[in-house]
Amino acid sequence: MFLGERELLYIVYLDEFGHVGPYISSDHEKHNTHPVFGLGGVAIPSDQVRSFSTYFFKLKKQLLAFELHRSGVHPAKWEKKGSSLYTFKNIEKYKELRQATFRLLNHINKIGGFIIHVGIEKHLGVENHDSKKLYQSVLTEMIKRMDQECVVRDAEFMMILDHQEGDALRGEIVERASLAMFGGDEPRYKMIEPPVQAESHLYQTIQCADWLCGLFGRLTRYQSEPEAKPEYVLIEKYFKDRVEKVSIRSSIRPRKTK
Repeated sequence: MFLGERELLYIVYLDEFGHVGPYISSDHEKHNTHPVFGLGGVAIPSDQVRSFSTYFFKLKKQLLAFELHRSGVHPAKWEKKGSSLYTFKNIEKYKELRQATFRLLNHINKIGGFIIHVGIEKHLGVENHDSKKLYQSVLTEMIKRMDQECVVRDAEFMMILDHQEGDALRGEIVERASLAMFGGDEPRYKMIEPPVQAESHLYQTIQCADWLCGLFGRLTRYQSEPEAKPEYVLIEKYFKDRVEKVSIRSSIRPRKTK
């Protein structure tokens, strides 16, 4: 597919969901955060990025007007983290949140975009857990799936990740991921630049990815351990089918069994 003389270009905005550290169980005194780690977000055609940023900005201002006004921060720099927004209590209580999310998903689909998430269900225990290797595996898989999708669509892509201040591990991993463009047995020719990082409070698009990861985190938590969070069945009821409808090449790799 071409836009004039140019190949279609997707800008892929990504954030993290779950937790990259070790996991034992939901009731363990220390390692109880999340059984899955992944990356997820939204892919937008480059010619739609500016208008999509405006759409999300207006949706955020309307949905969270009270909090925004109370913050005293300019709306363009104010952000609400998806992990705080998509709590079970908020989803259950606020119909406005559910409807705004439905509209957001529909709009992404309408403008030719899609959402994507890739994750790994972690082995249980601390021994042999390697956060760096886990992150590298997830990012490499995300690049691979986007590259495969862009081959099918006759398109190209670039990735922008939410910048984590002081996260040396993330910086090293992202730097190494640039080798995927040129090295290995399967160079990713559809990725036009190595992944870059950007400050989420300045990018409405990355804030959108963060909101989506708030959803992905809850949905995958229920998928992995429904008995640990039985109330999350409500989150699955409202969002699972709608998320899947707009998703491309998204899945969680199950935990390896001995």
